[in-house]
Amino acid sequence: MFRRSHRHSNFTERTLLIIKFSVDLPEHTESEMRLELSKSIIRRWETSDAASLVKYANDYDIWKNLRDGFPHPYTLSNAEFFLQEVAPISEYSFAVEVNGEAIGGIGGKPQEYIHSHCIEIGYWLGQEFRGRGIMSEVIAAFSDALLNDGKFVRLFALPFANNPASHSTLEKAGFHLEGITRKSAVKEGIVLDQYVYVKLSF
Repeated sequence: MFRRSHRHSNFTERTLLIIKFSVDLPEHTESEMRLELSKSIIRRWETSDAASLVKYANDYDIWKNLRDGFPHPYTLSNAEFFLQEVAPISEYSFAVEVNGEAIGGIGGKPQEYIHSHCIEIGYWLGQEFRGRGIMSEVIAAFSDALLNDGKFVRLFALPFANNPASHSTLEKAGFHLEGITRKSAVKEGIVLDQYVYVKLSF
């Protein structure tokens, strides 16, 4: 269970107002998480987010920096499928809300077997909300909550080498560059390096 702690906190009491998380149902996991930050709210996805998803996620500049599982164009049917079929059974998938709209997302993919103490994080943000420090605050709060939960020891993200804005965002959120995986991804037919950004529990 996620709990309030100062062990990995790099944001203030004013920034982090509420953390609530409940997990571990027998057949599949339903998670409730709500982090009220100074610039946004991290919460579970809702079926009413469909219009906002299409509005902000249907953006080539977002898609080109994400895995190919993120569709482009991002249609209403994509949004409805995600909200009805994927999000409800995804333990670590959350919306980023500003002014009542879901304007981005953040999530984690737990690793398996000998890597089960690790989780990869991914995120995106609507273009008009960039440059405001929203995502760096979101990543910091989300990652600290994951580490404070005690289930994970290592968080990592793999932004493409040609995405310096994401590198900077991760660094502001307390991640450090551990290394580079050479020619480890292909996007739009182009072979790319990926940077390995890490945040550890100790």
